[in-house]
Amino acid sequence: MQDNLGSVRVAPGVLATIASLTALAVPGVARMSEQGMGRFVRRGGERPAAGVKLQLREDQVYVDLFIVVARGVSMYDVAVQVQQEVKEAITQMVGVPVREVNVFIQDVQ
Repeated sequence: MQDNLGSVRVAPGVLATIASLTALAVPGVARMSEQGMGRFVRRGGERPAAGVKLQLREDQVYVDLFIVVARGVSMYDVAVQVQQEVKEAITQMVGVPVREVNVFIQDVQ
């Protein structure tokens, strides 16, 4: 028997934090970048997580990540790994389907 205890809602900022921390854990990602993000501000006037633009549409997540990569790494391989790991992390931790993870490499460190 399952009791209805109410609802559980995860703030978009939590999803952005998950995406940022997951991207930073990928070898070859030096840091997140705010370059290229323009003046994006979430609803309610919150500042976005550094280097992350996140949208929820029709119960799906769309993520844009702005990263700086380390010198000497394969940018393509790093970007693909970031895409895969961010999608997996959000899906597993929150249970929300991830439709897109777009990676924008802004600089090399």
